[in-house]
Amino acid sequence: MSGKNGKDFENFVYVDNSGIHGKGIFTSANIPKGYKIMDIKGEVINGKECERREDEEDNVYIFWNGDNCYIDTVKTKKIKYINHNCDFNCDVVENDKDELMLIAYRDIKAGEELTIDYGYEDIYDGCGCNDCTNLDN
Repeated sequence: MSGKNGKDFENFVYVDNSGIHGKGIFTSANIPKGYKIMDIKGEVINGKECERREDEEDNVYIFWNGDNCYIDTVKTKKIKYINHNCDFNCDVVENDKDELMLIAYRDIKAGEELTIDYGYEDIYDGCGCNDCTNLDN
């Protein structure tokens, strides 16, 4: 699904300081559930190169795109700043082998930080989101 006039909401996405971690991406527009926010594009790499970049370059800006296909977003201006939150408001869905899409998982209000569930076990151990920090109380 797309946004206004058949376009996505990428023009409303901006980078700012995050209360979750470092910098994050936010929206200046209300985004309805199910609408496409932006394409996730970058350099398409294989699993071996993904592991090398993670290990040797400490690159954490890589998205998995199925069957030994990964998208390195380190050179992007926005999507590389998306943070993890267990109570996420966005989802990443397949588009084709060269790109993914960021979709609104629920209605998102202007000013909200856009977040996803990174989806790997180690993230939950050090997660500082409201859901995880409230479990410790």
